[in-house]
Amino acid sequence: MPTPAPSASTPPPAPPATGAAPPGLPPGPPRTPPAPPSRARRLAAPVATLAGVAAAFAYVGTVDPNEPGHYPVCPLLRFTGILCPGCGGLRSAHAFARGDLVTALGCNALAVAGYAVFAVVMAVWLVRAVRGTPSRVTVRPVWWWVLGAVLALFTIVRNLPVGSALAP
Repeated sequence: MPTPAPSASTPPPAPPATGAAPPGLPPGPPRTPPAPPSRARRLAAPVATLAGVAAAFAYVGTVDPNEPGHYPVCPLLRFTGILCPGCGGLRSAHAFARGDLVTALGCNALAVAGYAVFAVVMAVWLVRAVRGTPSRVTVRPVWWWVLGAVLALFTIVRNLPVGSALAP
């Protein structure tokens, strides 16, 4: 028996909801978008990161890396005598944690620049978390190459007699 044609008063069938079940299964309830995360949840990751970094700086500020036996020796320096870009980083962090910026710069100026970059990135992350705007740090490949070139140049110069001021 043929189905009757819909009359003018009968509305057309509704399109399937986004949460509609596949054909042959009964339809489920429509999906609702998830609620936005609370401010405390948005702040959890940046605050935990800051707490971890603060704990690390507190430890390095308390346990002096200038005294032997507290930290391992840089393997590159130990086996080759070449200063890597991180050599002096713990002494720099120790001086920085104690508020001695001049000594921190003398131990590893590149590490102090890294602390400044980290502070800016953390500030942006915290502000975005408070405001509820999504934050995603994307670094184009060219900046990774620039960073690698700066690290290589820093390493080369600090191992030359002309760059002895950059050596820890």
